[in-house]
Amino acid sequence: MRRISGSNITLSIREIVGSPDCVASDNGQGLYDRVAVALKQGIEVTVSFRDVSSLTRAFLNAAIGRLYGTFSESEIRSKLKVKDMQPDDLALLKRVVETAKQYFKNPKRFNRICRTVRE
Repeated sequence: MRRISGSNITLSIREIVGSPDCVASDNGQGLYDRVAVALKQGIEVTVSFRDVSSLTRAFLNAAIGRLYGTFSESEIRSKLKVKDMQPDDLALLKRVVETAKQYFKNPKRFNRICRTVRE
């Protein structure tokens, strides 16, 4: 975690994961842990995707989507920023966020609907 000032930090995904490939949910969990600690302390977080070459839904679900189960949408919108994302990755992030918001609004209903669709 790189501290910019007392109330802002920038997290480099490349440094956290140690690779340009952000594909595993375990790596996403590492980012989630850092972001969650900062948000709980009221610190604004910027997540940099600089030098990331591969990004998956699994990684983003674990890293960002899960935040919606812990924090309100307004907290996340006001305190979390992303930068250096490729347009395709940004589109994927938007889909992950929308799914997470729907899921955490009513997890039981969401799971029931998913089971019905699969059958």
